[in-house]
This record gives sequence, C-alpha cells and structure tokens, in this order.
Amino acid sequence: MNSMLAQVDISVNPWKFVPHPEVWLLASFLTAAFIYTVRVIGPKAVQPGQPVLSKSNTISFVAAITVLWISSDWPVHDISEDYLYSVHMVQHMALSFWLPPLALLATPTWLMRVLIGNGSVYQAMRFLTRPVVAALLFNGATLLTHLPSLVNASVGDGYWNGALHYLLHVLVVSSALLMWMPVVGPIPEFQLGPLGKGIYLFAQSIIPTIPAAFLTFAESAVYEAYARPVRLWGLSLAEDQQLAGAIMKTMAGMFLWALIIGYFIQYAKQFRNSHDYRRNSVPADEAAGEAPLTTADVEAAFARSAPAREED
Repeated sequence: MNSMLAQVDISVNPWKFVPHPEVWLLASFLTAAFIYTVRVIGPKAVQPGQPVLSKSNTISFVAAITVLWISSDWPVHDISEDYLYSVHMVQHMALSFWLPPLALLATPTWLMRVLIGNGSVYQAMRFLTRPVVAALLFNGATLLTHLPSLVNASVGDGYWNGALHYLLHVLVVSSALLMWMPVVGPIPEFQLGPLGKGIYLFAQSIIPTIPAAFLTFAESAVYEAYARPVRLWGLSLAEDQQLAGAIMKTMAGMFLWALIIGYFIQYAKQFRNSHDYRRNSVPADEAAGEAPLTTADVEAAFARSAPAREED
C-alpha cells in the first residue's frame, strides 16, 4: 500500500527526489579502484622516470565519472524512465558518445595492457575492436536498444524491468567502448590513422538515422510506456517522440561530424608535411647555410684551369 502511494506521489510530482544508492556505489567503486591502481600498480608497471598518469588522464577520468553520475542519477534517470523519451535519448547519447571515449582517454596505456595482458584476452580484444566488428556490434546494440518491446519492458516498475534496464545500459556502454577503441583507445596498435578515423566515424553517423527517422515520422505512439497522464514541459507524446528523434539525429551527428572534420584536418596536415617538395628538395649544402653551386661557378672554374700539354 505504501509503495502504491509512493508511486502515485511520484507521478503527481515528477521532481520528487528519488535516491539511487547503486549509482553512488558504482561511482565510488570506480574512483577507488582507479586511485588504487594508479598509486599501487602504476609505479611497478611503468619504466623508471616515466609518469604514471598524465594531466589529460586525470581530467578525462573526472569528466567520465561526472557524465556517469549525472546521466544515471536523479533527476535525469527518473525523468528518462518515467516521463520523457527525449530525456531517455539524451541519457543514451551520454552513455554511448560521451562516457566511453572519456573513459578510454582516462586510461593510460600501461593500465589497459595490465588489464588485457598479451594472451587470449588481448587477441579477443584485438578482434572485437577491429573497425568492422566494433561498428557492427555498436550499431546492432543501438538498434536493439530502441526496439519498442525492449524499451517498454525496461521502463516498467517491476524488479525484472529494472534488471533489464541496467542490462541494456551495460550493453550500450560495452559496445560503445569497443566502438571507440579504434579512435581514442589507449592501445596504439588498435587505433586507426587520422583518415581511417574520419571514415570510420562517418560510418557511425549513418545507422542512428534509422531509429531517428522512425521516431520523427511516426504517427502513433512508438513507446507506449511513456503514455503517462503527467506531461513535463507541456510536451505531448508525439512531440516527445519527435524531439527524441531530432536529438538522436542532430546531437549524435554534430558530435561525430565535429570529430570527423578534426581528423580530416589532421590528416591533411600530415599529408602536406610528407609531400612538401619545396622543403624536401633543398640541397644539403644550402640547408647548412652554404651558397648553392651555379652554372656561372662551374664555367669560372673551367676557365681558371689550364689545358693539359700534349707530349711529344
């Protein structure tokens, strides 16, 4: 009876604070594990004199934990699961496009090598992070987690509904980590070159347009679980679905295209530097500061030399 009253109270007041201790425990565990690994294992895993952690690693880790906490805790979690699918879409964007690359950027190379070793786990990771394999896994998980039957089941009020919800989140984050490894992963041999990264990310920007278009042009309720009597910010169910499609298309697209442009610029600079014929054709004596030998110098040298006498 009390739980029913609580549910009614929450439906009347969507902004009622709901604690999520599992999120706090997860963020605390990841932070403690990272600190322990860096302080205890790190000094033994790097060469003497080499830094265990860079400043960018630290900034990326703080940003990753912040994204994880905000996207999984109140109020984003509760609004995304109980009221607005558009907020649910923002949550998934955070878990697939922001959290994974930040987590990989936070991971030093030595730590990833300690985690995967150089045996069967390394070989499995190398296979799973191949661009084609990783792209198929990520985009397959993206399409799967937007199926109406799974979404409606994952946002229910039962225990199994909650378990399914967290399982789908684990699937999203895991597949996204594999997808981002060829781009910003800490293992150098797993990464693509700048041109390859641009083409790879361009391919990732195509698949999300399918569920985005499906949501934007749907005339009926796609996710019936969000047909709640209480509507936040005056958004109807149809408007909420259309906004979710627009978020998936524009937010993911703009983020990926910003990276694509950056990698193509990086590739163009590398190509220009490696094909700078004017710079590469400078003679060694001129590069050393000596004047280059000219035709006039050669003629003057011949004029100064006396012709050889013929012997009788």
